[in-house]
Amino acid sequence: MPVLSELQRSLVSGHSLWEENSEGLKPRSISANPAAITSGAFSPSPRRSRSSVARYGVGAARGHKSDLLPVPRSEYLALDVVAFEIAGDRRWRFPVGVFELENSPVDDLVAYSLWKVLCVRANLRVVFCYRRDATAGAELVRHLADQVVQAMEIPTRSGLGGETLVIVGSRNETATFPYGFFKVWLLDTNTARFRRN
Repeated sequence: MPVLSELQRSLVSGHSLWEENSEGLKPRSISANPAAITSGAFSPSPRRSRSSVARYGVGAARGHKSDLLPVPRSEYLALDVVAFEIAGDRRWRFPVGVFELENSPVDDLVAYSLWKVLCVRANLRVVFCYRRDATAGAELVRHLADQVVQAMEIPTRSGLGGETLVIVGSRNETATFPYGFFKVWLLDTNTARFRRN
């Protein structure tokens, strides 16, 4: 899992992705439109291409057509972002990470995003979403565990492999962007609950 740990750190814990992009995202995080937060958060940039994210290759994302697979696309499997390991000469690669960015205040739309990433075999599955405050974020995460994770049969849930994260941005935490703004919740496949990471 060292690949996963490095990719996860670079994506969610204040390393290259946030450090390289937080100055542009903070003004958007204060806005009333949560879609503005993620617009551009994963779009390619020369600066980001030198980061550790480039090592794994954001293979496909809106506005970024991938040529890592024999069939070039901007989106695979209707997922917002699919990351592939670049190393090797395989024509068909399997994702190392899948990401959904859900800006809706509707809990079931966030649940749908979680369901989508849980359907994919990858080392890292991440759903980014937003709520007004951390309390609403915690309530959402409980809803996701109750409605989506509990719907899985125990052997299926236990065999997921990799890590599943729900990352909730809270608008009332914009002063601490990006570090306090995002709360990271990790799925414990044994208990079918998310715990703060």
